Amino acid sequence: MSPKWLRRGAASAAAVAVSLLVACPPGAAEEVEVSFGLACRVRSVIDVDELLGSSATVDAPARVRPGERFSYRIQTAPVAYPDSSRGATTRSVSRLKNDFAIPANATFVDAAVVPGTAFNLDNVPPGVLRVNEDGVPDPAGTILRLSGNNEVIGNSPTSGTEGEAGIRAPKTQLQLDGTPSPVGDSWFRLPAVEVTMIAGDAGVITPMLRTAGAAGLVDDDANYNTSLTQATFLGSTQWGPTRCSPRDTMTGPLNAGAGPLAVITISDVAEVPATVTVDAPDVVDDGTVVTLTATVSPDVEGGTVLFRDGGTDLGQPVAVVDGRAVVEHRLSGAGSHTITAVYSGAPGAAGATSEPVAVTVPGSGNARGWWIAAGVGAIAGVLAVAVLARRRRR
Repeated sequence: MSPKWLRRGAASAAAVAVSLLVACPPGAAEEVEVSFGLACRVRSVIDVDELLGSSATVDAPARVRPGERFSYRIQTAPVAYPDSSRGATTRSVSRLKNDFAIPANATFVDAAVVPGTAFNLDNVPPGVLRVNEDGVPDPAGTILRLSGNNEVIGNSPTSGTEGEAGIRAPKTQLQLDGTPSPVGDSWFRLPAVEVTMIAGDAGVITPMLRTAGAAGLVDDDANYNTSLTQATFLGSTQWGPTRCSPRDTMTGPLNAGAGPLAVITISDVAEVPATVTVDAPDVVDDGTVVTLTATVSPDVEGGTVLFRDGGTDLGQPVAVVDGRAVVEHRLSGAGSHTITAVYSGAPGAAGATSEPVAVTVPGSGNARGWWIAAGVGAIAGVLAVAVLARRRRR
C-alpha cells in the first residue's frame, strides 16, 4: 500500500528525482522537491524501528553572481498521525524539530520562518535559531534549527522526552484543506524557512538537511527530524521520542535526502541549461569495485563532478572531459546505495545535480518495514504494545 501522503497528493512521486536545475536569470527561483525514505526509531518501553516516506522542497535561484545577496526557501513535507492504533489513542505530537545545514561558499546573513506556510501548529511559535553541533545557540554555528524555542527531545540545553513542549501539532482530525478527515487523521506541516546569504566568489551553494557527523547516525538526538508523540492506553500516558534520518533501511547508508536539495551556481557569465545523468549497475556484490559515469549535456568543457552515495562524498571531484566524468568506487554494505552526481558548472554552463540512481548490494540487513504518512502513525500501536507488555510482567 502506498503512503497516505502520496495517496492524498501532499507530495508527488515524480518528485523523487532531483530533476536537473537549469539556468535562470539571477534572482529567478526554481522550486525543486526531493522525496526520500526515512529510517526512524521510536523509543518507549519497547523500541520499534519504522521506515517512512518524506520529502523536502527548496525554492532557490539557479544562479547568483559573486557577492550577490540572495534568499532561498526550504520546507519539509506535510505529515499526519492517526486517531488511534491497536487500542491506543493518540493525543499530540510535540517538541517538533527540523535542522538544516548552512551551505558553504556563501556568507550567512539571516533566516526566518515564512508566515502562512505552516498548518495545525500551536504551543510555542516556530522560530529559527543558529546553533552549533551541540544544539546550543551560537553565532558561529553551522546549523539552522526550526523549533519552538529549542524545546526538543535532545541535542539542546532545553530538551526532554516527557511532557509536551516546543512546537506542538494538536489532535484536530483535520486534513490539509481544513476539512474533517474521514479516517480521523490529524495533518500538520512545519513552516518554510527563508535563508538569506551573500554568495562567495565561485563554485556552487547546496542547501541540505543536517546529516553530517552524529546527525547522520541512526537514532541520534542530532538527527534533522525529531519529535515526541503522546498517546494513552487503558488510562496510562506514554511518550514516544522519535529520531529520523534519511536512509532506506535501518542499517543502510544515507540516501538522497542527505544530498544537495538544490544547486545554486555562483557565476557572472550567462549560462546555458545543463543536465547530468549517472550510469551505474543495478545490483552488485558487497565489496565490488564499480564504474560510475556522469554525462553532462549539452556537451561542455570544464567543471567537475562530485559523485555521492547518499550524503557521503565518493572521493574528490572528477574533471569533466568530453562531457563525461568517470570514477571507480568500491561499494560496501548491504542495502540500497543512492548514487548522485553534482556538476559544478563551468563558464557558460550551469551547475546541476543528477537524478538519484539506486545500486543494490544484496545482504541480510533489516527487513523493510511499513510506510506511513507522518513518521508517527504507528507510534500509538507501539505504545499500546509497550504498556500491555509492562502490565503482563507485573
